[in-house]
Amino acid sequence: MTTRLDGLPFDLRSLQIFLAVCDTGSITDAARQLNLSQPAVSQAISDIEARSGAQLFDRAVRPIGLTRAGGLLRQRGSSLLAEARQIAPLLREMVRHRLPLIRVGLVDSMSRALLVDLSAKLAESTENVAVLSGLTASHASALLTRRLDLLIGVDDLEDLDGLERWPLLSEPYVLLAPDDVDLPKEPQDLAIFAEKHDLVRFSARSQTGIEIERHLRRLKLDLPRRMEFDTPFGVTARVAARQGFAITTPLCLLEAALPMDGLVCHPLPGPSLRRTLTLIARQAELGRLPHHLAGFCRERLELNAIPAIEAQFPWLKGLVRCA
Repeated sequence: MTTRLDGLPFDLRSLQIFLAVCDTGSITDAARQLNLSQPAVSQAISDIEARSGAQLFDRAVRPIGLTRAGGLLRQRGSSLLAEARQIAPLLREMVRHRLPLIRVGLVDSMSRALLVDLSAKLAESTENVAVLSGLTASHASALLTRRLDLLIGVDDLEDLDGLERWPLLSEPYVLLAPDDVDLPKEPQDLAIFAEKHDLVRFSARSQTGIEIERHLRRLKLDLPRRMEFDTPFGVTARVAARQGFAITTPLCLLEAALPMDGLVCHPLPGPSLRRTLTLIARQAELGRLPHHLAGFCRERLELNAIPAIEAQFPWLKGLVRCA
């Protein structure tokens, strides 16, 4: 048998013929079912075997039997053909300007600011909408493995090609602490401050936590690690309980939705630190949808989130801004 390793081992029509032989148990019956000649069916099977380098049928038994390779192709091929048959209906939906499904990963700190409005906007052009909150890192992995279609969060995929990016909002990191403590004035004062008050950290699994740790390392600060959380609520609640201080962001405070009585939000001592929230999609797969969604998200953030932040913390006016 001649082995051809170039290209794909079969086309969908040949796969359909192979599966018909599997289902009917004979080349003759498969030919009759598909309204093809028997030689055409035999040729299609032989072509798959030649191109894959594997024998699919045991021709020494009757009715015709599958080899182990043939059994594997039947199992995988049935799913592949079923998926292929769904393409035409999906394309017809696209002609009507409606996607069958859109899956969006939304970083936790933007859930309160965007989730309701974003899901409603997506429902206008999509049959099924899934908005999944969580950590940017898990969403990034899901985007790359095609388990998500869009990601809204901190861009930790900037070194990868094949993605399109739409910046949404930039905000500074701030210091959150009880209002009856003497706040550090200089970066080095943070080490002394942390000896008396625990630094409530964002988990190292989160991109926010990673960025804060990088900032502390740049300042040559190694602060004690005693308590960390994945969510803005966890971090803020711990500080609100007067059990430490935190480095956080205005959006994280908005997301936590806790009373700020007894707390003070203050600029970080020393060099400033900012983060940018970005909408990320695989390049050219969703047409103009990412562009339109990015504009919509900026509009909602400017209308709702930013005024709410500035009303609570007037000194942040102009420091939280859409891209």
